[in-house]
Amino acid sequence: MCQHTPRCPAADSPDREAARVVAAHPEQGWSLLCSGVVLFEDTGELLPDGQVIAPHRHLAVVA
Repeated sequence: MCQHTPRCPAADSPDREAARVVAAHPEQGWSLLCSGVVLFEDTGELLPDGQVIAPHRHLAVVA
């Protein structure tokens, strides 16, 4: 899908969240990345092949 330079990370690469946003729907809680990944605001992901990546937020440390 990526047509720009430098190319975005592939949907199956560990840094896939660094791809450019091509459609944002913050009112619905999701964005479509250039690589075809749907990124949800809870940090969950839906990959183009249908694989689901569970949310992976880091917990805040309260001192």
